[in-house]
Formats: sequence, structure tokens, C-alpha cells
Amino acid sequence: MTIYAIIGGTGLTQLEGLTLKQAQNIDTPYGAPSAPVLRGEYAGQEVLFLARHGHPHRIPPHQVNYRANLWALQQAGAEAIIAVNAVGGIHAAMGSGHLCVAHQVIDYTWGRAHTFFEGEIDHVTHIDFSYPYDEALRGKLITALQELGYPHSSHGVYGATQGPRLETVAEIARMERDGCDIVGMTGMPEAALARELELPYACLALVVNPAAGKSSGIITMAEIEAELARGIDKVRAVLGHVLSA
Repeated sequence: MTIYAIIGGTGLTQLEGLTLKQAQNIDTPYGAPSAPVLRGEYAGQEVLFLARHGHPHRIPPHQVNYRANLWALQQAGAEAIIAVNAVGGIHAAMGSGHLCVAHQVIDYTWGRAHTFFEGEIDHVTHIDFSYPYDEALRGKLITALQELGYPHSSHGVYGATQGPRLETVAEIARMERDGCDIVGMTGMPEAALARELELPYACLALVVNPAAGKSSGIITMAEIEAELARGIDKVRAVLGHVLSA
């Protein structure tokens, strides 16, 4: 059986229902990961879990040590990664509470340690990143969403911004022109680092707010947190469905 690792984002700093067997503090060449790698049983299957922002939620998106996180999961035995991301909705179909299995990403981040291939290396490596998410793993998420009957989109372009601030109306308008459907702050370089480590990787995105300019009011953290609380049970159900399948 495939050993899945789940990277939990905002709203999923712990995996309720996980029967914990071990918490591993893994040293990496890139420093400490955001949190211990939790090994346990979920939906009857062995699983690894890592809180992207730490537990409690304390590390902002631009300061997450993405390289250490991915390296630690690989060292712990992860064979595939499901990343959970809280996002804003740009496309009209991406309303609050909607789930999206992204198929493409546009990277607007800067200054993040984004590759393992630097420093004293034997040769230059260019990974193919034409299709950033693993299709087989995306298919499993889509099947779970269909069988559970949750409103979802099987495709979506994830626009990854720097954070930690939210975007301006003009920035979202530009991203919409670029073809982005959802916006978040943690999709990159996580996906590219997983590809460098040859780990199948897919993104399950929960829309928690309309992006800037997509509603009549401003975006408040209270509204985001309320939507997270409503939607996170659906995320857990999807994860459980994929693992049990």
C-alpha cells in the first residue's frame, strides 16, 4: 500500500481521527521542518501528517521551510503527498466552501528557497514541471469528491502569492487575466520541491473566501475562520475516502 503524507495548511494543523503511533523530529540539511512528522493510522491506513504552519499555527507562508518539510516527509517514508490548502476564490465557480483539485499553478512568490539543486552539486538539473500535479493522485481526489457528492471542480489554476498580506483588487484582476481560478500563499515552492524529490503530489484546495474585489465587502479573518470550520470536515472525509480506497 502507498504511504501517503498529508500536509495540513491553515485550519488543518492537526488531523482529527489520527491514531498517533510516533512523532518524529527529523533533522534535515535544510534546517528544521515546521513540526514533527506524525506517523499514525487514519481511515485504517498508515499515514504521515505534517502541519505546514506548525502546531499551533505560527509560521507565515513566506517563512515556511518548504525544503525541510518535503525532505523530512521523504525521509519518513512518504511515497505520495496530498497537500491541503486554504485559498481564495477568483473564478465565479469557486465560491466559499467549494473544493478544487488544482491542475496547474502560476508562481508569483519571490525570495523563497525553492530548489534542492543549488550550492555544491554534481550537475545542473532541470525538472519537467509542465504538469505540476500528479494525475493519478488528482484522479483519486476527484473520485472521492464525486462519490461523496461534494461540490467541487476537477480543474483549477492555483495562483501562488507571497503573503502574508492578502492581495489587492488590482492584483486579483491581473491574476484573473493570467488565468488563475484560485489564489493561495503556500502552493509554491512546495509542489516543485515534491517533483524534485520524485514524490507524486496533488493539491486539495478549500475555498474559504472570495478573492479581493469578488465580493461587496472586505475580507475578514473571522469570515475565513468560520468557513474553515465549516469546510474542514469535508476535507477530512475526502482524505479518509482516498486512504481507505
